[in-house]
Amino acid sequence: MTTPNNLSRRLFLQRAAVGTLMATGGSTLLAACATSGGDDGGSTGGGDKTDENPFGMADKATVDAVIFNGGYGYDYVSFAANIAQAKFAGSTFKVAPSTQIAQQLQPRFVGGNPPDLIDNSGANQIGFNTILDQLSTLDDVFEAKNYEGTKILDTLYPGAKLPGTYDGKFVAMNYVLTLYGLWYSDSLFKENGWEPPKTYDALLDLGAKAKAKGKYLFVWGKEAATYYHTLAVDSAIKEGGDEVRLALENLEANCWSKPQLQSVFKAMETMVKNGYFVPGGAGTQFTAAQAKWSNDQQAILYPSGSWIENEMKKATKSGFQMKGVPEPTLTDSPKLPYEALRSAAGEPFIVPSKGKNVAGGKELLRAMLSKEAATNFAKTRLAPTIVKGLVPADGFGSTALQSQTAMLDAAGTNIFDYQFVGLYGMNTDNLVVWNSFLSGQLDAAGLTKGLQQITDKVRNDSSVKKIPVTK
Repeated sequence: MTTPNNLSRRLFLQRAAVGTLMATGGSTLLAACATSGGDDGGSTGGGDKTDENPFGMADKATVDAVIFNGGYGYDYVSFAANIAQAKFAGSTFKVAPSTQIAQQLQPRFVGGNPPDLIDNSGANQIGFNTILDQLSTLDDVFEAKNYEGTKILDTLYPGAKLPGTYDGKFVAMNYVLTLYGLWYSDSLFKENGWEPPKTYDALLDLGAKAKAKGKYLFVWGKEAATYYHTLAVDSAIKEGGDEVRLALENLEANCWSKPQLQSVFKAMETMVKNGYFVPGGAGTQFTAAQAKWSNDQQAILYPSGSWIENEMKKATKSGFQMKGVPEPTLTDSPKLPYEALRSAAGEPFIVPSKGKNVAGGKELLRAMLSKEAATNFAKTRLAPTIVKGLVPADGFGSTALQSQTAMLDAAGTNIFDYQFVGLYGMNTDNLVVWNSFLSGQLDAAGLTKGLQQITDKVRNDSSVKKIPVTK
């Protein structure tokens, strides 16, 4: 087995180190959920349970999977499905892509006929708080033997269950390691003598330098406007620490008026007014907008998760030398250091308890966790999975993957995460506000008002289960 690279080893060691925080509500407020994870209802097909068929999937079964078709695509699940299909001759594993998870699948949950496996990800993911009692627990997946005959749990990095554990019930398998940062072309920056900015003052200065060269600082697309929401929140948390994070996680009144958030919003407002954003983003499909950064180099920075390299690999200029750096802080003395990162396992896979083939959904997860399938993902997506030891130290030659290693080394234990946006299904509403702000139709005060209204709506809705976060 290949020695694990620093990226994957450090991230999960760090995730394990903050496991106590996560289990008590900190960065995975979902762990404090008091809602049941659901039983394993639905048909398992009636097959005999063995090491080779640990969930008892029936012969000649059909498995229905719907996978978010985002930065990682969906054919990596098709790759795993082909492995499973070869192992279970006569069975059919159907893998369908979707970019509208909530719109397409919420009606199926309501109708009692959800797919057997779902990658509940993307801008239109289903709010987890609405379906927790309709999800199967997945502990038996990690207890099963993989296709190589080894207990799956023993092949994973520590902490693999934590991001998808709700009230002690493991119901979402987060498959991919993700970190968030600012991404840039190292060759372009060296050519112009630019340094990646560490503060918002430096970011504004860089915007002026880019404009002088006929370039923009940033670009956005309509479906990804909330990447700037992530940037703003992450920077404010780094500046203000737990006070900011907990206010947002707990949907506090006036939480968006925290001075750290206001300072970031005002800096972004200045960037918009100064013309540092490529115009027209609210009417531009997000990958087309991103290509203005990665291929055309109209913009010189882009905030994103570490999926960005794979997402844009067919639209990245030759010699681009993509790299990532941590998100900037407001001052030189933040509560968390500049090197701190938001990082977590992502791409949450769920098995609905009322699916027609619960056993089949779990079997496809088992296939995804095989050495062959996980290696395929890491090599083709240039991102590690929760399966340890499959990414070489050179990051398959990827400068972006190498920079992730550097970022995690520098961050040490200064790793944080939060879940309120996905938990309460707020991203769709947030997109409207952020598109308006980045277009110049709202100022910082209008952005604050819009985000607070979205938060207040959730907080004041008695039908929405609230999950307190204390650490």
